[in-house]
Amino acid sequence: MTRIHVLGGTGYAGEAVVREAARRGHDVTSYSRTAPESPVDGVTYVHGSLLDPMFLASSVEGADVVFEALSPRGDMAGQVEGLFDQLVKLADDAGARLGVLGGASSLLDSEVGPRLIDLHEPPAEVLPEIMLGFTKLDVLRAAPESLDWFYLSPAQDFGAWLPQRVTGSYRTSDDVVLRDDEGASYIAAPDLALAVLDEVEQPAHHRSRFHVAL
Repeated sequence: MTRIHVLGGTGYAGEAVVREAARRGHDVTSYSRTAPESPVDGVTYVHGSLLDPMFLASSVEGADVVFEALSPRGDMAGQVEGLFDQLVKLADDAGARLGVLGGASSLLDSEVGPRLIDLHEPPAEVLPEIMLGFTKLDVLRAAPESLDWFYLSPAQDFGAWLPQRVTGSYRTSDDVVLRDDEGASYIAAPDLALAVLDEVEQPAHHRSRFHVAL
């Protein structure tokens, strides 16, 4: 049994990771600003603002694995960058493995590129969130060697606003985007959560990024 702390554990991705971790019998604690609509039996829910340094520090204490799935929206807009720097140091000091939900825009369109962000100019309203994904990956790559981390890039189409197609399966790649026979790159949160927990239980991506899609 692994002690897993999920930051943003009531959001779209975080909630799915919480559910899958609990289903597999792990010791799971969710940290978020809001209570879950449907609490998962056996999960500890802790509510507060991770912008509070004391609360952020407490979210790492005692964890074997910390999975960060914070949404940089609302009062978190423009705040996650500084929080993330603190989180990396806290996880390193605590000896916890750090998993991070990143973005897809830094993925390559093919083995020789270009990056997805270079194919189309992103809408201005989502550009800050996209650039946060780049920042997180840069921070992790510059982190001390003592920190074991993994950065997970979901499919291009990933979000609660999309029609949900849960299959109980996924494929992985390192840096090249995965698409289906129709050219779509998609995954639902419950299938992404399978990949997260498989990585927690059988680590295969040490200090590296990987990508999941159907």
